[in-house]
Amino acid sequence: MRRPGLFRALPIDPYIAALLGTVLVAVMLPVRGSAADAMDGVTKGAVALLFFLYGARLSTREAVAGMRHWRLHLTVLACTFLVFPVLGLAARVLVPQVLTPQLHTGLLFLCLVPSTVQSSIAFTSIARGNVAAAICAGSFSSLVGIVVTPLLAALLLGGSGGGFSLDSLLAIVLQLLVPFLAGQLARPWVGGFLTRHRKVLGRVDRGSVLLVVYTAFSAGMVRGIWHQVTPWRLLALLGVETVLLTVMLTLTGYGSRRMGFGREDRIAITFAGSKKSLAAGLPMATVLFGAEASLAVLPLMLFHQLQLMVCAVLAKRYAREVEGTPSAGRLRIAREAANSPSA
Repeated sequence: MRRPGLFRALPIDPYIAALLGTVLVAVMLPVRGSAADAMDGVTKGAVALLFFLYGARLSTREAVAGMRHWRLHLTVLACTFLVFPVLGLAARVLVPQVLTPQLHTGLLFLCLVPSTVQSSIAFTSIARGNVAAAICAGSFSSLVGIVVTPLLAALLLGGSGGGFSLDSLLAIVLQLLVPFLAGQLARPWVGGFLTRHRKVLGRVDRGSVLLVVYTAFSAGMVRGIWHQVTPWRLLALLGVETVLLTVMLTLTGYGSRRMGFGREDRIAITFAGSKKSLAAGLPMATVLFGAEASLAVLPLMLFHQLQLMVCAVLAKRYAREVEGTPSAGRLRIAREAANSPSA
C-alpha cells in the first residue's frame, strides 16, 4: 500500500503517526466531565460496531471452527494467566533499585489482567490472521479474567479478591457477544457487501483503536497519574515493560511455531497472548486498590500504549508479507469468495 502525500517522504508508517498524534492530542486536550462520558459511549459504540462487522463478515462455519480451536485458546490463556504472572513475580528483583514497591505492585497487577479483545482482533485482522479464533480467544480471556484476575490479585498481591460482578459479565456479553451474533444474523444481507469492500472494515479497525487510545490516555491525564512518579522511575518502568513485551511477543511467536500452529493461528496467538486489557483492568483496579488505584494502573496504562504502538508495526509487517505473496493473496480471495452468500 502506497503512502499518500507527505507520508511517502517520511520514515514512519501513517498509522503509527496517527497513533502518536492521538496520544499528543490526548495530552494537550484530554476529554473531561460530561464530554468524557460521551466519548466513553462513542468508544463502546465503535467496539460494538466492530464486532457487528466481524460477525457479518465471518461465515458461521468459520465462527464455529474458531470456537472449537481449543489448543489455541488454552495457549492464549496460559500466556495470559500463567506466563505473564510468573514474569511479574520475577520482576520483584528490580525493587527498589529500578522499581519502587508501588510500581512493582502495579506491574504485577498488569500481568494479572486478561488479554485485550478489541485491539487484538483489529491487529489480527490487519495482519491477515485467524480473526475467528482471535475473537473467541480474546472473549474467553475476558470472561475468564472476570474471575481469575481478582483471585490471582488476592493470592499474589494480598488483596481482597474482589472485582467480580454480574454487571461486568453482562457488559461483556452486551458489548461483544450480542453485536457479533447480530452480525451473524445480518450476514445474508450485508456479508457480500463487506467481502467486496474490505477497506470499510479496515477503517473501523484502525478508527476504533485510535478512539481507545484517546479515551484511555485522556483518563490518565485527568487523573494526574503521570505526575506521581519521577521521570527516572517512569523511564525505568518503560524499559522494564519493553523487555516484558519483547519476551511475550517472542514466546508467543516462536512458541506457537514450535507447537505446530499455522501462520494465521500464530498471528492470533501472538496478538491475543501478548497484550493486556486497559478496559478490563481499570475497573478491577478501582475495586482492588481503592484510593491507590491511580498509581496501581500506571504500569497498565503505559504498557497499553506501548503494546498498541509495537503491535501496529508488527501487524503491518505481517500484512506486507501476505501482500507480497501473490499466491497467498489469491488463495485468501478465493476462500472469501467461497464463503460469500453469493457463491
